[in-house]
Amino acid sequence: MKPGILITRRLPEPVMEKLSEKFDVSVNPYDRTMTHQELLEGIRSCEVLLSMLSDKIDREVIDAGAKLKGIVNYAVGYNNIDIPYATQKGIPVTNTPDVLTAATADLAWALLFSTARRVVEADRDTREGKFKGWEPTSYLGADITGKTLGVVGTGRIGTAMARRSKGFEMKLLYCSNSPNMELEMNLNAKFCSLDLLLKYSDFVSIHVPLIPQTHHMIGEEELNLMKPNAILINTSRGPVVDEKALYNALKSGKIASAGLDVYEQEPELYSGLEKLDNVVVLPHIGSATVDTRTNMGLMCAENARVIIEGSVPPQVVNPEYTENVS
Repeated sequence: MKPGILITRRLPEPVMEKLSEKFDVSVNPYDRTMTHQELLEGIRSCEVLLSMLSDKIDREVIDAGAKLKGIVNYAVGYNNIDIPYATQKGIPVTNTPDVLTAATADLAWALLFSTARRVVEADRDTREGKFKGWEPTSYLGADITGKTLGVVGTGRIGTAMARRSKGFEMKLLYCSNSPNMELEMNLNAKFCSLDLLLKYSDFVSIHVPLIPQTHHMIGEEELNLMKPNAILINTSRGPVVDEKALYNALKSGKIASAGLDVYEQEPELYSGLEKLDNVVVLPHIGSATVDTRTNMGLMCAENARVIIEGSVPPQVVNPEYTENVS
């Protein structure tokens, strides 16, 4: 008999086929996030849980998995999972690093361009028949080439974001837990504090994980440090930015614009944010390419297979779980 796996949202078909080779697959039949109660019921008979970043995997869910041997998260981030408790229970948790780095960095640049050049606003007005001919003062945006890009967090995605600035001859500032010698040597990047980065950057792009230290890392005080013509891009996690403070800064003109792919109360936006012309809002599509989403799933499938075979999975985020395996 094949081991059971619960998949909380249907994945691309190549992934489903791969998982079916090794597992008795149970998949959420609804086109929505599973409710907490549905998770509790679904996990009872499964050895592996394949979760989405929108699933809250807390102690109650973990305890409900009487046969649970591993959690494979279909995302790079794993703040949706109670990692310390999973570790205490001897349960490995995995994520999907590397495979979505390029796609997410590309999306951050798409947001940077669309905000700087007012692409969404101009597209909407053109479709609505408001374009009456070229005018010298219509839809004036911001230059990108030669400007200063500030990258907050230079892990895989932040570094990839920074590398892409070379083609636009940008000056590069960054803040991170430690110096990034690749960026300093190849792009002449300058390591600085967050305050200095915010003060001198024309574009600020955020690439940090959501941990207690980064919650509301960008709030009213930080937004007040930015230039009035600066643009903020967030493709990391919503709660890194105080969305109310951002809304107020955008509405009052304290900063010029923002491009967001993530939200503090996702999928809800802070009330009124959607009405502002100087913000581009996307539905968390950083990794949304055919190849990337498929490869993420195949990575999950491989981690699940290794877990069932009793070995340490390659993308484990809590390797110390082995100390608690009975």
